[in-house]
Amino acid sequence: MTYLAKPKLLRPDTPVNALGYTRRDYEGAISTLCAGCGHDSISAAVVQACFDLDIQPHRVAKLSGIGCSSKTPDYFLGASHGFNSVHGRMPSVLTGAALANRDLIYLGISGDGDSASIGIGQFAHVMRRGVNMTYIVENNGVYGLTKGQFSATADKGSKSKRGVENTDSPVDLVALALQLGATYVARSFSGDKAQLVPLIKGALLHRGAAFIDVISPCVTFNNHAGSTKSYDYVREHNEVLNRLDVLMPRQAITADYPPGSVSEIRQHDGSTLRLRKLAEDYEPNDRVGAMSHLQAHAERGEIVTGLLYVDPQASDLHEHLNTVAQPLNTLGADRLCPGSAALDKLNAALR
Repeated sequence: MTYLAKPKLLRPDTPVNALGYTRRDYEGAISTLCAGCGHDSISAAVVQACFDLDIQPHRVAKLSGIGCSSKTPDYFLGASHGFNSVHGRMPSVLTGAALANRDLIYLGISGDGDSASIGIGQFAHVMRRGVNMTYIVENNGVYGLTKGQFSATADKGSKSKRGVENTDSPVDLVALALQLGATYVARSFSGDKAQLVPLIKGALLHRGAAFIDVISPCVTFNNHAGSTKSYDYVREHNEVLNRLDVLMPRQAITADYPPGSVSEIRQHDGSTLRLRKLAEDYEPNDRVGAMSHLQAHAERGEIVTGLLYVDPQASDLHEHLNTVAQPLNTLGADRLCPGSAALDKLNAALR
């Protein structure tokens, strides 16, 4: 078997970020997915977002489950921490890691089968608990590794490559994330890098549960007439909510934006997410309004993309549990095991 290797030599004028890293430093192994797979575009967007944000690769922990999507962490951030868990169990593994070491940046990669079927219970709990993470679902509506059966996110009435019509109602993970309490909720399209990169950057800077559903056409099993997750269908039915950019506070804001309503959202690290609305009546800080907007457009056969909801004052699981500021995995036995007297006091409080 022959493996292709990426060239190690770089041009002298290769761009570097504030840390001195090139974009190549954020890449991983060469993808073994089908040529043209939308998942590879998502990987490229993750690379670009981390490069732009000057994130040190070793500060990122990337976790995944099972499926084509869960292979993709191997294709970006090769110098980061990584763990490939069992089917549908990525959220619980990530929650444990985040509780042990709060100093890392947690990135969960999953698919529609991994999150909307066997892992839907885990998805629900990681959203409602507010785990500080970026959760990306690479959503193609099929089981690509098992020959293209419909997944739980496939739209009712859509057709498979063999012409079979789906008769089941779909699971909308964006609607679920909104209902369950996620504090940063967005949807995008793998073929729209200009929208996807800022959404990932905003999610990485957000404190709390950040969820991005990315429609990512499967070129082998779900990119044909009759599919509602094909490249052509998404481009024809895409209703874009806003145009996004992330501006770091150390940079002067010199961009010349066209006239329109602008919402400036301060993140906890001091960065600013600037959002220009295309629809005058859309409010990204209204959870109920986002749910209604999503449903109204879905009934018209439109796919809403963009930042649907954000809570700039969000808190995370560590705040909810009132854990210590020092990462738990660095505490000694004297602090982790305070003795029987402390245990007796705790038990007495529960009687």
